[in-house]
Amino acid sequence: MPHTPPHDDNNQPGEEGDLSDLLSELRILLPGAQMLTPFLIILPFNGGFAKIVQAEKIVFLLTFFLSMTSLVLLSAPAIQHRVMRPLKDRERFKRVADRIMMTGALSLALAFILGTNLVMSEVFGHVAGIVACALMGTLIVCMWWWLPLYLKHGKRI
Repeated sequence: MPHTPPHDDNNQPGEEGDLSDLLSELRILLPGAQMLTPFLIILPFNGGFAKIVQAEKIVFLLTFFLSMTSLVLLSAPAIQHRVMRPLKDRERFKRVADRIMMTGALSLALAFILGTNLVMSEVFGHVAGIVACALMGTLIVCMWWWLPLYLKHGKRI
């Protein structure tokens, strides 16, 4: 059986396994976009959709566009990897794929936030929608960006 080196969570860009890690992380993010998008696709065909106010329709369209954008961006590195095989400049590919993935994650985060607003506004009114939107945005910023950066710099919880 071939020897596999232990996984090192301190991989820096350029170290072996970084590309595999990136593609695995994309597999985690994609289902979020894949769950949200079909819901958004069928929503306008629901009989009650015509009754929502214009502002909610704009929020819906932004949410739908961001959700579709996240699907495209989060699937792009895997498809690009397949098209470009064999990779001639692995380091460059990883840098670009990382940027695409983070842009896709940002797009997905905004779709989650606006989707929260859309649902909560419809169920409990616009004020509740704005509050829920702010709470969801705070949760995403804290869990997806602030906490990892905090931990990266050696802080203890």
